[in-house]
Amino acid sequence: MRIVLVGPPGAGKGTQAAYLAKNLAIPHISTGDLFRANISQGTPLGLEAKSYMDAGQLVPDSVTIGMAEDRMGHADAANGFLLDGFPRNLGQAESLDDYLKGHDLKLDAVLDLEVPEDEVVKRIAGRRICRKDSSHVFHAEYNKPETEGVCDVCGGELYQRDDDSEDTVRNRLEVYHTQTEPIIDYYKAQDLVVTIPALGKVSEVTERAMAALKALSE
Repeated sequence: MRIVLVGPPGAGKGTQAAYLAKNLAIPHISTGDLFRANISQGTPLGLEAKSYMDAGQLVPDSVTIGMAEDRMGHADAANGFLLDGFPRNLGQAESLDDYLKGHDLKLDAVLDLEVPEDEVVKRIAGRRICRKDSSHVFHAEYNKPETEGVCDVCGGELYQRDDDSEDTVRNRLEVYHTQTEPIIDYYKAQDLVVTIPALGKVSEVTERAMAALKALSE
């Protein structure tokens, strides 16, 4: 299957993408991983992206599209893939369509993870990270440490990242509404969108998504 995963920041796209890709035996292709891999390997696209990033500028769509198209052409993606973070806007969605048509392929579904905006803010703004080890993550409401402000694992100080503040989260949501949400209507016109309620346990959301995909293939 060839799937695009969309949803606001804090919807759990990365977590769901990993589980779904494993269950479907297809590669999880995320924009973040594409950038890291191309930059670390020093590919022409990676060097171009780094030059923009070092200058504090946005990486042009053409670079992101080039990385995605290269990755979709790998052998492990021959039978399908799950795209996470791409396409991010209408221009990228149209380029993806052109790529797929050029290779006689098509998308099977666009999974839209639906989360109320207040819940998104609560999820992200409540996140607390350990200063000693950033892999130790807690939450002010959903995963409280035994001692407030102290990591249960290593005793490090827990803090809120600047980009997790409520104001920053609401700004990120505004960018999502302006740039990314229009692709949902674009794909609805192609009858590809399946809305998945993303509240509840991670396993429950995964089960909903898998059930929806199974229904599509029947």
